[in-house]
Amino acid sequence: MFPAPILVRSLGKYRIWLNYSDQIEGEVDLSYLAGKGVFKIWEIGNTFDEVFIDSVSKAIAWNEDIDLCPDSLYLQLKGITFDDWKKTENAYASN
Repeated sequence: MFPAPILVRSLGKYRIWLNYSDQIEGEVDLSYLAGKGVFKIWEIGNTFDEVFIDSVSKAIAWNEDIDLCPDSLYLQLKGITFDDWKKTENAYASN
């Protein structure tokens, strides 16, 4: 099971800072999404700065139409793939 995000804040220029329940924290660059599809809304006013953690899904969200998977952001923050994470989790589970 992935750790839950407990804090998110905008750093501007399509970057967010995240803190997870296992104390992993750091910056994630989302500029690769900016200006594409639903993410075009980030270019309007201060929309990007309105990031929050959805209380039900724990997704990193901006509104009811834009959210990102907290698990994939966790992996991105750690710089690992899902397969790498799964191997690590299985190693802990077998102890």
